[in-house]
Amino acid sequence: MGAYILRRLLLMIPTILGIMAISFTVVQFAPGGPVEQVIAQLTGQGGDATDRITGGGSDIGGGNDIGSSIEGGGSNNSKYRGAQGLDPEFIADLERQFGFDKPPLERFALMVWNYARFDFGDSYFRDISVIDLIIEKMPVSISLGLWITLLSYAISIPLGIKKAISDGSSFDTWTSGIIILAYAIPGFLFAILLIVLFAGGSFYDLFPLRGLVSDNFAQLAWYEKVIDYFWHLALPLTALVLSAFATTTLLTKNSFLDEIRKQYVTTARAKGLGENKVLYGHVFRNAMLIIIAGFPAAFISAFFTGSLLIETIFSLDGLGLLGFKSVVDRDYPVVFGTLYIFSLMGLLVSLLSDLMYTWVDPRIDFESRDV
Repeated sequence: MGAYILRRLLLMIPTILGIMAISFTVVQFAPGGPVEQVIAQLTGQGGDATDRITGGGSDIGGGNDIGSSIEGGGSNNSKYRGAQGLDPEFIADLERQFGFDKPPLERFALMVWNYARFDFGDSYFRDISVIDLIIEKMPVSISLGLWITLLSYAISIPLGIKKAISDGSSFDTWTSGIIILAYAIPGFLFAILLIVLFAGGSFYDLFPLRGLVSDNFAQLAWYEKVIDYFWHLALPLTALVLSAFATTTLLTKNSFLDEIRKQYVTTARAKGLGENKVLYGHVFRNAMLIIIAGFPAAFISAFFTGSLLIETIFSLDGLGLLGFKSVVDRDYPVVFGTLYIFSLMGLLVSLLSDLMYTWVDPRIDFESRDV
């Protein structure tokens, strides 16, 4: 097993490099980079990101330098759209500030070297390092990912087992209808319905609509903090878990049905074992192999991806919303930093899932297989 783990770890290196290289190449051809955003703001076409650059304490542009750059530049052959009339020296200074004065290969090599040392640099448009920014947004994503995974498993496994035992019964039929309906309803649409019904929409105002905790959270007693925390999470988790449990429930049911129909179950019953002993002493371990082993991947998937729309609707500032804003703002350090961390953790979780297979069922031996 040690050799298998080592091979998998070594394979992560070219995989990460490939992901970063493809993403870096795509970015080179994407219009509207950070330099263009500053130029657009200077020419009166900027958005929120460039407002953050030129406002406050940023060292990119500002004050008299901006005015002189616009007035004294004259025409130029800048490669940036909208740069006509700006001083070429100012454009060159912007490129140096953002690191675009170096050739692409040199920039990529420098990025790889820094990322290998987990040095992700600072955000272009926020006065904070990338790693601190990710840590700042992580509580929301951890909360959503952890509780969605636990709730979906807590609902799906007992329901899937019951459906497998009652296969073809009226219970199986109507619960399948509910599951299909829940899976078909978009989470964001259900979230809006919850807001209309329970969060100050057209009916009741029972739940908050903003943030993970209340403004006075620090002054609350410990038990009040717990209540306040789950009070804020109630509607987002309900919206997310609606479709999250559907796939796991059907997977649990089908896995149990496959095992129940195997010969060893017939043999166990023929020996006089009780139904509970057969189901939970023999079937459960084999049927739950794929479910239990997939738990790390399910958690990481929910933790990282969450739901951008759910975070936006309920004003939860998590990693999903951070990633979206970073792409829109062309905040490349944040984009590549989060991509690197997510890709690395995804690969590690994939390895952990394989190791859990061997823990749940020692008969599985990855050592004898090619990676």
